[in-house]
Order: sequence, then C-alpha cells, then structure tokens
Amino acid sequence: MEGVLVTCEALASLEGECVRCLEPIDDDVDVRFQELFLYDDQAATAGYDPEDDDGVSMLEDDLLDLEPLLRDAVVLALPFQPLCEEDCPGLCVECGARLADDPEHTHEAPIDPRWAGLTELQHDED
Repeated sequence: MEGVLVTCEALASLEGECVRCLEPIDDDVDVRFQELFLYDDQAATAGYDPEDDDGVSMLEDDLLDLEPLLRDAVVLALPFQPLCEEDCPGLCVECGARLADDPEHTHEAPIDPRWAGLTELQHDED
C-alpha cells in the first residue's frame, strides 16, 4: 500500500589482483538487497521532503532506479583485501620473488650497517 517492495539478487564478476602477491584474481560475488520505493502520495502523507536526502527511495513516474542500490550492494560485498589463496605467502620483501612459486626462497642474514666496515677489512685480508 505504501509503495513497491523490490527484492533483488545479482551475480557480478570481479577482476582484480591479490594484495600480497599481485597475481590476477577472477571471482564472482552474489548480492541480495531489499528496498521499499514509496509512491508520491505516500511520501507526501508521511511528511517526506524530496529535497532532504535521508535515504528514502521514491518512484519516479512509475520507474525504479536500481543502479545506486545495486552499486552500493556490490561495493559492500567486495573483499577489503582480496587474496588469490587464503594462505598466500606474498612476495619477498628483499627481491620481490613470489614466495608461492619458491617456498624455499631465502637470503643471507643482513649485515648490521654498523659492522659493515669490518666485513670490508676481512675481504682485504683474503
């Protein structure tokens, strides 16, 4: 009686990259939302002022604009930090190698810069 109740389900394809290893990700997201669109006469009796943006959805000449609702639902369903795998090890912080491809990847222990001069003396003696 107040308006049109819209129940929507949408499936969207997502493309992006893993935040840890920068590999491409292709995934799907399924979103659902429900919204009541008020008739013009119902909005007037409820005291709704169209210039106030308080989140009330209105019918516009018997037409529904679902784009903003769908966009908001999809954006809220997106992962904050998308991963290619739940246990993605990421990239090596020193050389940028992808650790999932080479799990045995290691580097020599870094030399403290305060002692770097002594290692040069040792190389001179050799």
